[in-house]
Amino acid sequence: MDATSTGAGPGTGTGTETGTGTGTGTAPTLEDVARAAGVSRATVSRVVNGVRNVDPVIQQAVQRAVEATGYVPNRAARSLVTRRSGAVALVVSGAGADADRVFQDPFFGRVVSGVVRALRPRGVHPVLMFADGEADRAQVLAYLSQGGADGALLVTTDGHDPLPGLLAAAGLPAVLFARPVPPVPLDWVDLRHREGGALAARHLLAGGRRRLVAIGGPADVSASRERVAGFREALAGGALPVAEADFTLDGGEHAMRLLLAERPDLDGVFAANDLMAQGACLVLREHGRRIPEDVAVVGFDDSGAAVAARPRLTTVRQPVEDMAAEMVRLLLDRVTGAAASASAGVLFDPELVIRDSA
Repeated sequence: MDATSTGAGPGTGTGTETGTGTGTGTAPTLEDVARAAGVSRATVSRVVNGVRNVDPVIQQAVQRAVEATGYVPNRAARSLVTRRSGAVALVVSGAGADADRVFQDPFFGRVVSGVVRALRPRGVHPVLMFADGEADRAQVLAYLSQGGADGALLVTTDGHDPLPGLLAAAGLPAVLFARPVPPVPLDWVDLRHREGGALAARHLLAGGRRRLVAIGGPADVSASRERVAGFREALAGGALPVAEADFTLDGGEHAMRLLLAERPDLDGVFAANDLMAQGACLVLREHGRRIPEDVAVVGFDDSGAAVAARPRLTTVRQPVEDMAAEMVRLLLDRVTGAAASASAGVLFDPELVIRDSA
């Protein structure tokens, strides 16, 4: 008997087994995995069904044996045992009716990539949902309450989004991308945005730039406010012209035109995301400004737009994929009961990535 079998004999387990073949014409079973891993059938069942308190070394041995044998759990049978669906809802809220905008924004693509990468080894699948009105929010709540998904990973661009509060009031497991304002008792991940804005300001100042402007995102989005506030504080006084935009390339273009009209002698631009910084670069070139010789530009996020821009953007990196993976960990811990009873928040550090624009 191995150390984690809790006295269960080889006849115990869930019976939740199927597979792709063992080379003998039959589907691999829990017993095949147990023999390959050198543990009991009961231990394999516990690992496959996500039961807690299995030694990590044994978990890895079982997972290797699952891959080697080609064993595939029967999802329907496993759901009866675990009372879990094997899916989580990735909910995008606040995007409005324009879903295309979500798919075109590199930020959301990075969130999806991080979520999928973290879920795949756990055999859990994401279900993409949009929630932009009362009916959509009701649908999300009903889907989760009825067991369609085990919990929600919520990404919202609306500073007044009621969905976090509704999820918390319903007692549904959920993790937010960004610290909730006002606070709600849900887990969250976020970036030290203010520190990121300060990194951008210090870099521009170190390069001799003194006539600085900023392009902020929507004022009701706390991340945008924090980024601009950190930039302003690092300047240690002096006026800072700021134009508000909407995190899009078009918004960055419009804001840059406004700032050029207000301060035509500007020599440094900070944009609160890379798409707006890319838009600012387009307008600066239209006005005959060389980047970075005449005007230095710093973005935020280190998204695909930063590398695709010409010149390539100097930017403040937000480790979105790692943050999304942490959301998955927090949610699955909450779903399986491994999390502490109190909600938790995890903060990530920004990093300045120097390229060609500043």
